[in-house]
Amino acid sequence: MNTADFDYPLPPELIAQVPAQRRDESRLMVVDRRTGQIEHTVFRELPAHVPAEARFFRNSAAVFKARLRGQRATGGAVECLLLHPDADKHSFWCLLKPGKKLPVGGTFSGPGYRAEVLALKPTGERLVRFALESADNVIALTDRIGEVPLPPYIERTREADPSLRRLDEERYQTVYADERHKVAAAAPTAGLHFTPELLARLEADGATFYDVRLHVGLDTFQPIKTDRIEDHLIHHELYEIPADARRALAGSDSTTQPGPRICVGTTSLRACEDFIRKAPATGEDETFIGEAGLFIYPPDTCHSAEGLITNFHLPRSTLLCLVSAFLTPGSTDGIKWLKELYAEAIDRQYRFYSYGDAMFIRG
Repeated sequence: MNTADFDYPLPPELIAQVPAQRRDESRLMVVDRRTGQIEHTVFRELPAHVPAEARFFRNSAAVFKARLRGQRATGGAVECLLLHPDADKHSFWCLLKPGKKLPVGGTFSGPGYRAEVLALKPTGERLVRFALESADNVIALTDRIGEVPLPPYIERTREADPSLRRLDEERYQTVYADERHKVAAAAPTAGLHFTPELLARLEADGATFYDVRLHVGLDTFQPIKTDRIEDHLIHHELYEIPADARRALAGSDSTTQPGPRICVGTTSLRACEDFIRKAPATGEDETFIGEAGLFIYPPDTCHSAEGLITNFHLPRSTLLCLVSAFLTPGSTDGIKWLKELYAEAIDRQYRFYSYGDAMFIRG
């Protein structure tokens, strides 16, 4: 399968640089897989489009301020983007800029820390150990001096308006993010559209919400660089499925309503689908911890959900592959259909990517 099949032209002005004024004021394209019907609405009207007993699975991982600034011994500037921790609380796998000037053994420092590069992966990630002056751990350091790790297509300068920085700190995080689990280097963006009021409306209608946690990394946004889809090496991400969520997914909870399972975002779908395919038979009352390494693309079939809420994704991305497969299970027709849906969204001036609008696929 050619990677070029998952390409599409996008006017750069449709890449959202700031969120909607209110989270639930973003636009929503509703797509029915069975009938092919398409509706255009706004996200706050989501309750009108889901069954009353729907079971939502959402990624409650909290984004931490993963971008650190520093200097090399020569005085040159360093940008360090933390991805995920290693075996101890003082070591992280990171992306460094400029990486070529920080080989194994290279050092840099910033307010309250000194760092040394311990190892290098072929993919460019570097293992960095931090020596801290006062913070208990690296996450505590990022809370104090870090910056929100916005993806590169959201353009910000270091001298950005402070009010814009405050906006990013609030809005590049879901309202249900669990601050006890600051494990995400990128936001699960489909969840950014929910407000407390909208969640309350859905629950009043009989919907149930289950939290899962996938430790989102930056590979989520990386384009596929191979000419063939099959040659791409998918990234791996740690995830956790708490006991209530695993019972609801597996249908073994007698209290669970019989409504459809709806994943909020591709990160939730990756975690739930990996869990369903591994089908752990023991420990129903325990949190399941796994590593999602699934590469889902047409004509694959997703078995963990009957609905998906998702944003509009980058060309040639693994997320575009996943959504295409979800649209038409067991068929490659979803590739053409998704490109038609994206073309309609572009024609109607939908906003794309992390701060952009949403799509709800049901049926």
